[in-house]
Amino acid sequence: MAQQEEPLIHNSSFEKSEASFIRQVERLHQLTVYGRWLFAGCAWLLIAPACLWNLRAEIALWQQYFTWVAVRYGLFFHPLATLGLSFCIAVTVSVLVWQSRNILWGLPQKEQQRLEIQVCRIRQQGTTHPLWKWVCQ
Repeated sequence: MAQQEEPLIHNSSFEKSEASFIRQVERLHQLTVYGRWLFAGCAWLLIAPACLWNLRAEIALWQQYFTWVAVRYGLFFHPLATLGLSFCIAVTVSVLVWQSRNILWGLPQKEQQRLEIQVCRIRQQGTTHPLWKWVCQ
């Protein structure tokens, strides 16, 4: 025997709650995007100037006689500066690739579920959660 399907109950408060939940998930995702770009910007503002300052002699040399060999040796003999600049570039590229993937193909199901769980936790904790006023209001 075929099971009878129950008719859908249209409850306006449920629909409003569902719509607000979706908006809250979108706000949390937007905050995640802002947070990643803020981290990348802070890396460029805090790490890159120190690395470029460490490379100032080589940069002056590169301005006079630019060759790729000079760049290679300059970076090779300043490993901390190279590591710092590589970190800044890697963070920026990773955020670009992550955000481009989300724009082109949408959020992966796993990440969508993670955001939904996080919104439920924020709602459950209430106003004491640090993200409450940005996500739930």
